[in-house]
Order: sequence, then structure tokens, then C-alpha cells
Amino acid sequence: MVVIPARAGSSRLPRKPLRLIAGRTLLHRTIAMARSAIDARKDVALVVATDDREIADHAAAVGCTAIMTDSAIATGSGRALAAALSRSHLPRFVVNLQGDSPFQPKGALDAVIAALQMGADVATPVIGLDWAALDALREHKVQSPFSGTTCARSPDGRALWFSKMIIPAIRDEAALRASQPGSPVWRHVGLYGYTLDALRRFEASPPTSLEQLEGLEQLRLLELGIAVTAVAVDPPLFDSSGIDTEADIARVEALIAAHGDPTPLL
Repeated sequence: MVVIPARAGSSRLPRKPLRLIAGRTLLHRTIAMARSAIDARKDVALVVATDDREIADHAAAVGCTAIMTDSAIATGSGRALAAALSRSHLPRFVVNLQGDSPFQPKGALDAVIAALQMGADVATPVIGLDWAALDALREHKVQSPFSGTTCARSPDGRALWFSKMIIPAIRDEAALRASQPGSPVWRHVGLYGYTLDALRRFEASPPTSLEQLEGLEQLRLLELGIAVTAVAVDPPLFDSSGIDTEADIARVEALIAAHGDPTPLL
């Protein structure tokens, strides 16, 4: 099951799922992206999990099943679990597809599902940064130090750590830049796939100390000893970060005008 959590409350962007971006709502764009990614997979259900009737009605109007969940649920992962447990036949895997990130890298959702089917307990996408992209991330963090998450990843794809800092630190960077086109830094994409058991374990645990320090839920998984597979995917057409403010909407609309609209017409 792929779940798009879409709650009504947002202090920075009220009723965010229904906000228009270049003529289509944020939720409609996320649904269209997800439906396009799983179209060939007949064993995957797509649902919206919400606490708001207007959002549920809008999801239905664009052809997606909506499940009403408790407004007291504070996180997307909690809402995804509630949606999964409401089904008469429990899904084997649950993917939490954040409703405010409709411009995910192409193939990210399918890659996460494939990793789960290959035996991962938890899977999440990462993008390898070239040197120009790393320079841009460093510049961005001067103004917004807690925007953008990086991942330290082993050669076999196992996530070792996630941080709002840029990791790993790089000794003798000039020599490394001269020897290879790609940097050793991976940027994390906020999309998570879980086995149902791993998601239950995650939700049953209170927030952990390092999770609270960094403000990153995925660190709870690592602190609980749950392995996370960091799946390498290609970069998106443009910045895949979430839509949280009016400025984000304006930025994405400008990118659509300049580069075309990546959302499928579904």
C-alpha cells in the first residue's frame, strides 16, 4: 500500500494539500505522480490518509481512494500506519509518500517498492551529488541550515546515518574533486517504505534522543537497530524538496515555467 498522508493543519501553509501549483492542487500532483509510478504494479494500492472531509472529497474527485484517520495523529508515518491497519487485508508493505513532495525523482517510488520486495525492512531514496550540487547545498545551508538532509551510506546501500549537517566531512577535497566527477555526499529524499512489522515497531517506540536532536524521524529506526536501505536514484528534473511556504509555491511555479511541468497528466 502506498499512503499519501494529507492533513489539513499546517501553520506555515494552511490547508496545504488543496493549494494550487500552476493550476493543479498539491494533492492532485502527488496522486498523479504516485499513480504513474505504480501503474504497472497491479498488487499495489494507492490511498490518501486524511483528517479532513474536503481533502477526502478532493482525492476521490481525482480518482484516489481516501481513508479518514484521527486528527490527533501527529505524523505522516502514524497516519500511514492507521490507514494500513484499517484495511480488511493488511498490506505486506507500507510506503509513506509525503503529500507535500510531488516532484520526487523519477523512479524513486518504484525503486523503494522493489527494495522492499527484495527483502529490505525499510527503504528510502538518496541522490548522489556531483560537486556543483554539493556546492549549491552548502550555499543553501548558509541561510537554511536545517533544510536538506544528507546520508552516509555503505557500498552495499545500507544507511549508516542521516544528518542535517553535510556528511561525510571530506579531507583533501581539492584532490578528490580533481579525481572524480561525483562527490561522496548523498542527499536524502523524504519517501519511506516499510514492512508492516518495521512500521509498527517504529510507531510503538517513543522518539529517541538523537532523533530529537537532529529532528529526523529516520534516526529512530537506526537507534532501534532496524536496518535502512538507502536506494540510489537519479536526480529529479528540479529540486525535490517539499512545499512548506508561499515562497516554495512561487519557486516551483517559476521552475515549471522555465523547465516544463513534470507532473503526469492523469
